[in-house]
Amino acid sequence: MILQVNHKLTLQEFLNLPPGEGDITYELVDGQAIPKMSPKRFHSTLTRALLFLIYAWCEDKGEVCPEWSIILTCNGRDWVPTPDLLYISYERLSKDWNENEACPVPPELAIEIISPGQTFGQMTGKAQDYLNAGVLRVWVVDSKARSITVFYPDAAPKTYVGNKVITDTLFEGLEFTVEAVFQKAKIPAKDGL
Repeated sequence: MILQVNHKLTLQEFLNLPPGEGDITYELVDGQAIPKMSPKRFHSTLTRALLFLIYAWCEDKGEVCPEWSIILTCNGRDWVPTPDLLYISYERLSKDWNENEACPVPPELAIEIISPGQTFGQMTGKAQDYLNAGVLRVWVVDSKARSITVFYPDAAPKTYVGNKVITDTLFEGLEFTVEAVFQKAKIPAKDGL
């Protein structure tokens, strides 16, 4: 359901909207307030597993936050996506910044977990939009394929499955396998989101 507005919303109008009913989270896309998909259990447990993993790594480096909107520009228009998780270093956003607002700068990492009704192709398009807006890495998590695809601004995406270790010079010291994430999320190998 799209929030009914008679005109394209400006960034400020979007940011001033009242909270959605029933904890609905909206994203600003092409001047419209678009609701995010309602997460199911596997989506939530994957979010938790990744949150704990990144939180343990980044404690003195930056912040990892679930469902924190980001103020970006996409194709010359204001865009306010709400990734399932984001990581932003204290180099990009000062440790002293303490406002109850949308993230004002592109984070290093945005993580999107594919929900029912979404496709990998849709998430690939969104990943490219994040990169074009200044996000340095995007992870797309696919519970059905039990994979994490990493998108880079200057290289082809790379898909990780099973026990292949994910490492990245941007996140020095953060290492894990996709299988470890799915096990921590308690998602059986035969199931998906």
